[in-house]
Amino acid sequence: METVQMQTLSTAQSERAWAAGVHAGALLLAFMTSWSAGVAGMLAGLAIYILKKNDSAFVAEHAREAFNFNLTMFLLACALVIVGAVLVGATVLTLGLGAIVTLPAGLLLAVLAVAVAVSWLVCSAIASIKAWNGETYRYPFTLRLL
Repeated sequence: METVQMQTLSTAQSERAWAAGVHAGALLLAFMTSWSAGVAGMLAGLAIYILKKNDSAFVAEHAREAFNFNLTMFLLACALVIVGAVLVGATVLTLGLGAIVTLPAGLLLAVLAVAVAVSWLVCSAIASIKAWNGETYRYPFTLRLL
């Protein structure tokens, strides 16, 4: 009887480690490939989801959340890059006169980029801690596609 209890505890610990690892791993891989190109972070979440979806509902839920959040952050980063390119293009096409409008917009864009990066970092850290504690976590402002 005591052996069964230890196995159950070990399995729960293993599930919590996998769940925390998917959030931390996605964050680490996205950092390694630069936050604006966080495709590796999405792939980490997707790979663990595919590997563990039949073994553990807890791990699958966290992997799905990590994938969806990193996908959302990637799409936001792409949108920021596109808007930045449009602002630079508008400044160049107006021979610099458009800087009256594009400079404040560019500063706002830079603030938004920092806000996205900080929220991505903080939410991923919170998700890792919640997963390690055996709790579920839903990322805020996330497209839920998987």
